[in-house]
Amino acid sequence: MTEQTLAAAVDDPQERQRGFSRYQALLIALLAFTQFTIILDFVIMSPLGAILMPALDITAGQFGVAVSAYAFSAGISGILAAGFADRFDRKRLLLFFYVGFTLGTMLCAAAPNYHVLLLGRIVTGLFGGVIGSVVLAIITDLFPLHLRGRVMGFIQTAFAASQVLGIPAGLFLANHWSWHVCFAAIVVVSTAAIAVIAFTMEPVDAHLKLKQDRNPFRHLIATVGQKRYTLAFAVTTLLATGGYMLMPFSSAFTVHNLGIDIAHLPTIYLVSGLFSIVTGPLVGRASDAFGKYPTFAFGSVVSVIMVLVYTRLGHVSLATAILVNVLMFVGIFSRMIPSQALMSAIPDPSQRGSFSAVSASLQQLSGGLGSVLAAAIIAQAADGSLIHFDRLGYVVVATTIVALGAMYFVQKAVAERAGKRVV
Repeated sequence: MTEQTLAAAVDDPQERQRGFSRYQALLIALLAFTQFTIILDFVIMSPLGAILMPALDITAGQFGVAVSAYAFSAGISGILAAGFADRFDRKRLLLFFYVGFTLGTMLCAAAPNYHVLLLGRIVTGLFGGVIGSVVLAIITDLFPLHLRGRVMGFIQTAFAASQVLGIPAGLFLANHWSWHVCFAAIVVVSTAAIAVIAFTMEPVDAHLKLKQDRNPFRHLIATVGQKRYTLAFAVTTLLATGGYMLMPFSSAFTVHNLGIDIAHLPTIYLVSGLFSIVTGPLVGRASDAFGKYPTFAFGSVVSVIMVLVYTRLGHVSLATAILVNVLMFVGIFSRMIPSQALMSAIPDPSQRGSFSAVSASLQQLSGGLGSVLAAAIIAQAADGSLIHFDRLGYVVVATTIVALGAMYFVQKAVAERAGKRVV
């Protein structure tokens, strides 16, 4: 059974001419909303950093541990889940991990101190870290490669929506009530999403008809042992390491180093998120029309320039801070969307779930390592400003350049399998 066969249910030529069918649109919206809650739960930690550190009386290093705890636990669960990822209906897997994620977020909402919050982040990571790989496997099963850029573009608007709706709303709740309320709100919307998925989403089980190892451990080893997957795993590691180094400390850097009042943080996230909502689908269309690697290369160049600018900034106006953030997100999306679409074309249909789970695990583990390394590199001055933040920028730029070179060989392998020069 080929990739095209698995995608046949949503690859009707007549439907393609009219755009996505009604069910396809519903499915994309459901998956995007699921990603919205998962991403929001993770990224809300960054803007809450300026509130959590004094509220819980913790250092920047302890906060970095709380952020990386999610990543490390997600990485471990990804490896554990990889052997089973292709043995069940993907809808059931999605619901199982989503329920666990919601329970973990509930623990964060009720946390009375740092240690309970840390435990909540670990539980949330154990379940939430696998959901992204399940979503990617569902997309790969149901949509052919030439449409995945568009689909990924819409799915990644979840990240932008978390910027536009989630983070400003979360900061508003935290500033007016308590940071606990932010996590409680995520629990409410996640519970609603679980109900909608359970009653409206159809099973995704065509992969169960394919021949595969009955032993989960052998299935995992077979996936990890595939030589043509090695480079893709390496690129995933590089992409995550750089991204996780800057994100956890962005709010503290914006407030203390750029001189932006904490009350204006929601404005920065709101405006940059609005631009990202527009950028995501456009990048998805561009990656399908002009090629996924050329789009990735464009995003890498923009990212390198803007990271060097951002990490060396001093006190600036609110308008300048917004402009720099918007351009950085353009670079991020122009790398994230085409890279995910390219990676989805690499695994065999019978190994998509395990490949995605291993990739997600590597992403989380390397991201957690990036957060820990970032916390070790930077220091906090007496006035709260972060020292050596520019050094993080140099590390991120280095990983971006190496990833650009490695991604060339990834896309070359995909193009050769597809019989094209560029995909």
